[in-house]
Amino acid sequence: MSAPKTDVEKQEKRHKPALNGMKVAVGFAVLLLVAFIVWTVASGNEPETAEEQVEVPSGDVVDTDTGETVDQVD
Repeated sequence: MSAPKTDVEKQEKRHKPALNGMKVAVGFAVLLLVAFIVWTVASGNEPETAEEQVEVPSGDVVDTDTGETVDQVD
């Protein structure tokens, strides 16, 4: 069955506020997506702490920035 009244211009005029609201919502979602992507790329793979430490097989802890052995904290 087809719709009895198909005056597209009149329907568009009546639905203008809803269509504008959808455009604003989609625009806001795109803006948030772009902001998230920029934030993710900007934060990158930076370490969360300033001192990255690696335990070597000898049991000593070595600071990766300086290469020096660091006292272990238990």
